[in-house]
Amino acid sequence: MRRAALPPEIRLRRIGRRDCAAAVDEMRAYTDSRTEDSPDEIWLVEHPPVFTLGQAGRRAHVHAPGRVPVIATDRGGQVTYHGPGQAVVYVLLDLRRLGLGVRGFVHDLEQAAIDAVGRAGVAAGRRPGAPGVYVGEAKLAALGLRVRRGCTYHGIAVNVDLDLAPFRGIDPCGYEDLEVTRLRDLGVAWTVEETGERVAREMMERIVRRQESAPQKTMRLE
Repeated sequence: MRRAALPPEIRLRRIGRRDCAAAVDEMRAYTDSRTEDSPDEIWLVEHPPVFTLGQAGRRAHVHAPGRVPVIATDRGGQVTYHGPGQAVVYVLLDLRRLGLGVRGFVHDLEQAAIDAVGRAGVAAGRRPGAPGVYVGEAKLAALGLRVRRGCTYHGIAVNVDLDLAPFRGIDPCGYEDLEVTRLRDLGVAWTVEETGERVAREMMERIVRRQESAPQKTMRLE
């Protein structure tokens, strides 16, 4: 029998620039090696230019990759672009221990980004049936997750000040002609590091609020 839920301990890792394929391998290895006592982690990452296909991703949605590599990953969703100037927040959490369902967790992750940018005056929201965060009709943040043995990895990528031109070579998230935006064009002058930190803090606060019945909550930052 699994032990009763422990108070959440979340380690925030500021990784910085990391190759996308290497980061995915590292997340998978961490998830596969977890025990019921392993701490949850949130990784803040920025990737070199890369297109990633999710498990359901169709190469037909990649029209003109140019010299940008295209890699298959094990997250959910279709195709998206990562590059310098984008804050990637990877969430390596034990949903069972936290008492969270996948749908509720996706909602919380989207809401963390919505609340973070809302503090800068950006009115962001969701679109029915299309995971991620939008400002009007334009996508600001893409979301894709993988759940193995009740634990998550991958996460959410927020466009801060990256070159949006590569998005014209794909159908972002599988949607033809989907407009994409970034914080810089919305009047927000945050750095990638600051953006990732703000989203991570919002997510951790949401988790703690969900665990408010626990006797003690420990959050360790590295």
